[in-house]
Amino acid sequence: PVPSEQVRLQTQPKPQPGQPPLYSGTFDCFRKTLLGEGVRGLYKGMAAPIIGVTPMFAVCFFGFGLGKRLQQKKPDDILTYPQLFAAGMLSGVFTTVIMAPGERIKCLLQIQAATGETKYSGSLDCAKQLYREAGIRGVYKGTVLTLMRDVPASGMYFMTYEWLKNTLTVSDLSVPRILFAGGLAGIFNWAVAIPPDVLKSRFQTAPPGKYPNGFRDVLRELIREEGVASLYKGFTAVMIRAFPANAACFLGFEVAMKFLNWIAPGL
Repeated sequence: PVPSEQVRLQTQPKPQPGQPPLYSGTFDCFRKTLLGEGVRGLYKGMAAPIIGVTPMFAVCFFGFGLGKRLQQKKPDDILTYPQLFAAGMLSGVFTTVIMAPGERIKCLLQIQAATGETKYSGSLDCAKQLYREAGIRGVYKGTVLTLMRDVPASGMYFMTYEWLKNTLTVSDLSVPRILFAGGLAGIFNWAVAIPPDVLKSRFQTAPPGKYPNGFRDVLRELIREEGVASLYKGFTAVMIRAFPANAACFLGFEVAMKFLNWIAPGL
């Protein structure tokens, strides 16, 4: 899940002439959220992504494994790095189905908390209202942008991890090496993902009809009003989280795979 500060920074309105921005940066956003809403404000809207995070990672690694198998003529074939990138992109397609609704709900709840509105009482109420207002399309608004974020980013994620794992391995991949490879893979993942994530957050929290041409309208508005640098809003917030979160993710994956190979070596 994306940190609360990142979404708030990405969607904060452009300040009026002579007025300072709502948040001057990641740490200012963190401080104001903590002072205004308490610790709970830092986790606003996280119920929906957290509910989906376990199946999301299961589907993520399943998609990567399937992508590899589809390109292998024999089970022990070693794939090239472009092939690993392609397998990772397939993983991004799979995870979008799970991620898109949770991302939409999370963004709306976090923006609501920042503006002081109380339209939604929680994740479930938000989902119900979105469905009532626009059907399943309302719940999945921003799916194309989620695909634009997750497909190339997942390709980079898995390719980087496999490359670092192969580079660092001497005899056996130790825990520190797994943590380093996983953490760096997370950083490379978000380096690719941040621009489409900014567009996605803006689009998903915009009033209905504001961007009739989708991400193209969002991109034009951002570049025109705030410049190219606006595509990297929230960079610091996400990078602070990216290394430890993904280091832990890949460590858990490698430990789980070793355990499964131990209890069922022929599976």
